[in-house]
Amino acid sequence: MLNLVLFGPPGAGKGTQSQKLIDKYNLVHLSTGDLLRNEITNGTALGLEAKKLMDDGKLVPDEVVIGMIHNKLKENPEAKGFIFDGFPRTVAQAEALDKLLTSVDSQISGMIALEVEEVELEKRLLLRGKDSGRPDDANPEVIRKRINEYKSKTAPVANYYNGQGKLTAINGIGSIEDIFQKISEQVDRLK
Repeated sequence: MLNLVLFGPPGAGKGTQSQKLIDKYNLVHLSTGDLLRNEITNGTALGLEAKKLMDDGKLVPDEVVIGMIHNKLKENPEAKGFIFDGFPRTVAQAEALDKLLTSVDSQISGMIALEVEEVELEKRLLLRGKDSGRPDDANPEVIRKRINEYKSKTAPVANYYNGQGKLTAINGIGSIEDIFQKISEQVDRLK
C-alpha cells in the first residue's frame, strides 16, 4: 500500500499536486477537514463530538481525528493507498498516525515536502485570494501568521519523518508539470 504525506507551507501547491497524485496512482484522498465535515454531516458519534467541540471554539483532539482516519481506512479496504492532506500537523499526530497504521499492518511510505520561499508563498496566496475570494488568502498579515504557525508547529513533522528516512524535499517552484514529474519520480521509488 502506498501511503503518502504531501507536506509544505500554505501556498506551496499541495492541493494541485495532491489531485494529480490521486489521479495517477489511484490513491484515496484523506483530508482531515473533509473527514470532519463528513462525520458531522452523517451525525456519527465522532462527528457529534467534534461538532460540540468546534461549536465551543475548541480544537478537535487528536484521538477524535485519528478515529475518523481509522474509519476512512476501514471504509476503503481495497485502496491502493492514501494521500494524507492536512495531517499530521504535529509530531504527536505523526506518532499517533504511525501507531494507527501499524495496527492495520501498514505504514507511511514517504513524505513529499514541497519547498517554496516565503516571498513566493505570499505572492501565490495573495493571487489565490483575489481569484478565490478566500479572506485568509487576501490579507498579507494573516498570510504571514499562517506561514509562521506552519514553521513553528508543523515543520517539525518533517524532521520526524526524516528521522525515519521517509522525507523527500522537492523544489516547489516551477511549472506544475515539472514539479509533478519530480514528485512522480520519488513516488515511483517508494512503490
